[in-house]
Amino acid sequence: MKRFLDLADLERDAVLDLLALAARLEQHPEPRALAGRILGMVFFNPSLRTLASFQAGMARLGGTSFVVTPGQGTWKLEHKLGAIMDGDRAEHVREGIPVLASYCDVFGIRAFAEGTDMAFDLAETQFNAMADTVDKPLINLESAVNHPCQALADWKTLNDLGVPQSGKFVLSWVKHPRALPLAVPAATLHMAAMRGMDVTVLRPDGFALPEAIMNKARLAAAASGGSVRETDNRAEALQGAQVLYAKEWGSTRHYGDAAGDAALRAHLGDWTVDESWFANADAQCKFMHCLPVRRNVAVADHVLDGPRSVVLREAHNRMPAQMAVLHRLLAHST
Repeated sequence: MKRFLDLADLERDAVLDLLALAARLEQHPEPRALAGRILGMVFFNPSLRTLASFQAGMARLGGTSFVVTPGQGTWKLEHKLGAIMDGDRAEHVREGIPVLASYCDVFGIRAFAEGTDMAFDLAETQFNAMADTVDKPLINLESAVNHPCQALADWKTLNDLGVPQSGKFVLSWVKHPRALPLAVPAATLHMAAMRGMDVTVLRPDGFALPEAIMNKARLAAAASGGSVRETDNRAEALQGAQVLYAKEWGSTRHYGDAAGDAALRAHLGDWTVDESWFANADAQCKFMHCLPVRRNVAVADHVLDGPRSVVLREAHNRMPAQMAVLHRLLAHST
């Protein structure tokens, strides 16, 4: 494995191999496996779990890391091609990114969607322009429409909980004050489909996931024996569900239109997960969310703090899952 940018880039057996390695490293970290190796990361957007879990995971494998947040103690970086750099951005990513990558053995980039042009974001234009300048092993720390590190950790969480490979998985839109990117819902949908699950995307009118994302998941489901569909019928979607994965995302009907998005979500006051959502679900249905989460906006306190919630286990699993990625990228490379 040379890069970890998208679960879809890997054969299913390679993902299962990563998960087995993650489970082993969680118990036996191999504290000298990456001795002398350096992980470099650049974060164009905020992070808590991704940043901390990669630093901790690298340390547990005996390596070190550095983190750059452009504009915070460093020059601001321009990423637009053809930009006339007469503003406050002193350096371009076409110089800055390869320089940073040259200082380390493995490099990670976090760059959210611009959120104005859906075709631009679906094509991963910004992330790919930076990735093309890196000649080292590269990790996607979250891009416009993908978050493979989160997806791998979520798959491990499902395995840890003993959720059947063919179990019923519901990915549901939930409330948020503003539009959020498509990266986690896209990655989560693909992960569950690739695992072989019966996947339903539950969302209100106007928030359907882009057809490119749905088609990618349908292809993964066809290969794994799973299924993918979408609906706005909550009771029907959650009938017998074994997992409810809540996530916020912006209106695809009003992509890049903040006013249109706000007007649409203003009428969706009943899309806060509470215990009533589980009335028709499996009695042991688990609640998942990638975090961060707006309490009592996206999810009620009693669900987050209750026995269904596995959000802290999910968050913990970021570290062993990413340790497995680092190990595969570096432990046997020369």
